[in-house]
Amino acid sequence: MSEEFLEIAAEAIADNPFRLFDKDWTLITAGTPDKFNTMTASWGGVGVLWQKNVANVYVRPQRYTYEFLEREDYFTLCFFEEKYRLALNLFGAASGRDLDKVKASGLTPVVDASGAVYYSEARLVLILKKIYFQDLDPANVRNIDLSDVYAAGEVYHRLFLGEIVKVLRKA
Repeated sequence: MSEEFLEIAAEAIADNPFRLFDKDWTLITAGTPDKFNTMTASWGGVGVLWQKNVANVYVRPQRYTYEFLEREDYFTLCFFEEKYRLALNLFGAASGRDLDKVKASGLTPVVDASGAVYYSEARLVLILKKIYFQDLDPANVRNIDLSDVYAAGEVYHRLFLGEIVKVLRKA
């Protein structure tokens, strides 16, 4: 663990989860220290399921990070101060298939003991062990029109649920 961070209990996270995901965004990173990818996301949440502290994110199958989330057991969510908004935009606008987003962003990857990758510039990091995934099913959507989110016949996102195994807060 980087000396810049303090490990805290999940219950000690003081941030508003609605703001974290919807307004602040998050970087989802999955892969190995040698080969990983990161993307910006604004769909997710935190809570308790199966007596575990968990976080969930939703990723389209077309996204390059999806392949890494499918393959690996660990992934991270990193939350940043506003001054990093341009870097977060880059991670959402470009594909890791075509661009070395880490180099272009100027962010610094750090490897956790679990092998999960996070960024030293983050102010809050959740290290997650994948415990469940499921594709969102349009047949189960009720009382909401999603035509502005999905085109007719478009594949919906996949939910990835991770047990929070470590929380790091900037010291």
